[in-house]
Amino acid sequence: MTNPTPATGPTSTPAPILVTGGTGTLGSHVVPLLREAGHSVRILTRNSREPAPGIEYRSCDLLRGDGLDEALQGIETVLHLAGGPKGDDEATENLVRAARAAGVRYLVYISVIGADRIPLAYFRAKLGAERAVAESGIPWTTLRAAQFHDLALTLAEKMGKLPVVPAPGGMRWQPVDARDVAARLVELTLGEPAGLVADLSGPEVYGLGELVRGYLKSTGKRRPLMPVRMPGKVGRAYRSGENLSTVGGASGTRTWEAFLAERTS
Repeated sequence: MTNPTPATGPTSTPAPILVTGGTGTLGSHVVPLLREAGHSVRILTRNSREPAPGIEYRSCDLLRGDGLDEALQGIETVLHLAGGPKGDDEATENLVRAARAAGVRYLVYISVIGADRIPLAYFRAKLGAERAVAESGIPWTTLRAAQFHDLALTLAEKMGKLPVVPAPGGMRWQPVDARDVAARLVELTLGEPAGLVADLSGPEVYGLGELVRGYLKSTGKRRPLMPVRMPGKVGRAYRSGENLSTVGGASGTRTWEAFLAERTS
């Protein structure tokens, strides 16, 4: 497989890179990096927005497929960041069909570590999206990343409001900074198609209780933690570390503590 190379010449203009989810947590870091690298960007959004230098927005609903054909006109590279609590497999299948019809030459996808190992609907949908990308017939790269620090913070904030915080025993996370994931994705997008690449996780593994304790300490709050056991197949999968990076995975550089210092100071 070869990486799509935009036509060059005195009168040619490189095709923009289409980014789904370009206005989200990850996209807000990815898009500036692509612009710094000299690429124009076309962002798919549910609602119309005013363009910015080197950035255009196209209204589109990935789950329904509305607006996809028009948005993909003239696109050679797609970076698929959009995701939600459900329907990622269906949305990605719609994107793949339209991308194939539009002659897209390279497709990059962000997935989650444990997509093939955690028995939850969200992970199954991510695995279905991975398969849609891999079977698209388009040269592709997929990166599986750990949960972002932002998600860990949201969870810790919600749990920190409880009078007693449940701490599932054996449930460990290896949260990664969205900026580290963005840098890796841009590197992959501007490189050669590579299939399923090494996982990307944070530099340290934490029990869920440790993450909450770190948040409480950073905000000056105090809450008792109560150990609980997560039952069933899901509990066994987490206790076995199926959501953690596999051997040979890569690590980001920003720790949970550094992220907290930035966000809660």
